[in-house]
Amino acid sequence: MNIAESILLALDAVRAHKLRSILTLLSIAIGIFAIIGSGTAVTSLNNTISGQLNELGENNFYITKAPMIQTHDSWRKYRKRKPITYYQAKELQKKMTITDVVSMYNVTGGFTMKSGNYSTDPDVTLIGANEHYLVTANTNIEEGNPFTTEDVTMNRFIAIIGNDVAVKLFPGTNPIGQSIRIKNQQFTVTGLIKPKGSMMGQSQDNIVIIPIGSFMRYYADEWEQSVNIIVRPPAKDALSPSMDEAIGILRGIRNVKPWEENSFELQTNESLTQQFSAFTKYLDLFGLISGGIALLAAGVGIMNIMLVSVKERTREIGLRKAVGAKSNWILLQFVIEAITLCQLGGIIGIVLGFVGGWALSNSIGITASVPLLWVGVSVGSCTLLGIIFGGYPAWKAANLDPIDALRYE
Repeated sequence: MNIAESILLALDAVRAHKLRSILTLLSIAIGIFAIIGSGTAVTSLNNTISGQLNELGENNFYITKAPMIQTHDSWRKYRKRKPITYYQAKELQKKMTITDVVSMYNVTGGFTMKSGNYSTDPDVTLIGANEHYLVTANTNIEEGNPFTTEDVTMNRFIAIIGNDVAVKLFPGTNPIGQSIRIKNQQFTVTGLIKPKGSMMGQSQDNIVIIPIGSFMRYYADEWEQSVNIIVRPPAKDALSPSMDEAIGILRGIRNVKPWEENSFELQTNESLTQQFSAFTKYLDLFGLISGGIALLAAGVGIMNIMLVSVKERTREIGLRKAVGAKSNWILLQFVIEAITLCQLGGIIGIVLGFVGGWALSNSIGITASVPLLWVGVSVGSCTLLGIIFGGYPAWKAANLDPIDALRYE
């Protein structure tokens, strides 16, 4: 039996029955597209998030009131926790001995920034932060100066702005030394952030950073809105001791009893990546289920094409058997034809899935990644589809009586 010949016969069947073949191949392509498209999107998303976290610093760990990634059920539990106050965050910073890089920040959105006759849209993100925030957030100053410890301690009315805000408020003008108004307070611009671009469809440059003391006083309720903390140990081997020290200090500050669990969360880049991957696995599952349904429908079409092919080539099968062709050769020939049809549709689906995943990744500002695992799954699925749904027509062809087959009109 010639495998190449079987593949050519399969392609001839596609040409001979164009409409039926196109509809069947389209069903396969849709199923594989769903698998590869979701796989590409999830892989790209996971790689981007992991890359962003690593850029922030592999040794960083985060202290928050609740986990950064939550389910609906866990949200009910964590919302009852008392917030981490600005006072508690400052106390932690004072008492840490292993590292002195303790960043604290708070974020709120929907602000309109004004300067003279210019104003932004009401979508600017306002961040209150201390002097270590820019380092732990991997944010660089393009012009001007970052906050100093004295700026934060004195709660000075100064601001560091992103490029989007600078373009809207100071077109063609250097923003350093200029004033902006946030609600009823005036702030002097002392720094311009180096542009970062967009991520997940959200601009990272549409921000304004002010000292956290001013933020907590004028733009947040200190007793209701929790402060987030980022701690950067001096080395990777200091990560675990630093976390233990932070837990002990913060438990004491927040009066947590020895038998009670922590009233705050500690998370590392690794744990955040794992949590995010656990969340995105549902997208993979959705792609597999929807793709599987489409492939099941396509399998029926493959079986139909192969049954028609067996019927049309009944005399040919009889002739082959008459000259000595074995039943298992004929069985294998028709199975290979079915697999070839499936793989043809699979190739179309893989290409469409890559294009769709790439387009989606670019539209939300993440780097597209090729999910090699899902390519393998797709190729395997197409092969299995051909074997399962091409098996019965192949068995029927292999078991034809050569005399009856030769008499077939």
